[in-house]
Amino acid sequence: MNQQAYRRLISGQSTGPSASILRLLLQIPAVIYSTAVRLRNLLYSKGFLNTHTADVPVISIGNITTGGTGKTPLVIWLCNFLQRKQMPCAVLTRGYKTQTAKQSSIANEPAIITKSCPQAKVITNPDRITAAAEAVNKFGAKVLVMDDGFQHRRLSRDLDIVTIDSTQPFGYGKILPAGLLREPIASLKRADAVVLTRCDQTSEAELAKLEKQLQLINPNMIIAQSAHTPICAKSAKQGQISLDELKGKKIFAFCGIGNPDAFFTTIKALSANLVDCRIYNDHHQYTSNCLADICEEAKKLKADLVLTTQKDWFSSPLSAIDHTSNEQSAIKYGIPFAYLAIELKFLSGQDKITNLIQDALAGKIRKKH
Repeated sequence: MNQQAYRRLISGQSTGPSASILRLLLQIPAVIYSTAVRLRNLLYSKGFLNTHTADVPVISIGNITTGGTGKTPLVIWLCNFLQRKQMPCAVLTRGYKTQTAKQSSIANEPAIITKSCPQAKVITNPDRITAAAEAVNKFGAKVLVMDDGFQHRRLSRDLDIVTIDSTQPFGYGKILPAGLLREPIASLKRADAVVLTRCDQTSEAELAKLEKQLQLINPNMIIAQSAHTPICAKSAKQGQISLDELKGKKIFAFCGIGNPDAFFTTIKALSANLVDCRIYNDHHQYTSNCLADICEEAKKLKADLVLTTQKDWFSSPLSAIDHTSNEQSAIKYGIPFAYLAIELKFLSGQDKITNLIQDALAGKIRKKH
């Protein structure tokens, strides 16, 4: 079952007796998984499982659902904030390795962070304790940013910031695999702050309802709203296509991310003509054959441009042609390719978030596990 079929199943969009039976069967491993997660969290909270403390402040950026909540733009924003404060930082990430020898050994989010924040040292290692020691002792980091760190309880942190996609906030309300929750919603009691993402794609009424739910879970938690704001489209060799230039263009889009609908909604909001799209599973590793198939579809529809996300760009052979011209890439693939560059923009609560970060850097917040 591919990712889209799975989402239709757990969301209830798939109907009929077989879908109902499958959803019922998914409840069995969900109960087992939920019990294990709750027990693990309890053991950490009570101190029965050991935690390790770094010699410098640790700020965790995480989520409570799988895929597509907008952690990476927030990590990039945080690294740039620390840079302006002249605080050398390192990003600790487990990363997703590519599976083709011709591609870079680091793909997806780590590659994006490396490209967007050249001043930050990105360390890819599933063992965050080892990575933290390397960041401090070898690279002289004064702050550690733990990417996808909310569930990683072994490394103590000064600050827990959780991203929640406002268009799909609680993963259909069920724990994996019956839903998309990585742990119970009540776990947000551990969070210091929540950054709601894609708020520009959510109504004010829904946002107000969501904030009320969050305040009931954790009244002391800071809540900020943000949007993923497109800057431009970037083709090979960093050739930029302005947002105005995308208006009216026939776009064929593809992606393999946690929330593909949000990407397509963004393209439509730019007044581009989205002629068709193709969706792959999250963290899909593209091949030249994948791109050739995409090209054939795009050319049949007479598309002017094939557009993807930055994450998908770095998961494909497209990243290898960054040093060629866009004209060369058009010759190679039959049509120009580009990715939509975005940045995180706070709509509200930025001052509260920055004050919280500065308190953590000043040691005013007690370390927690």
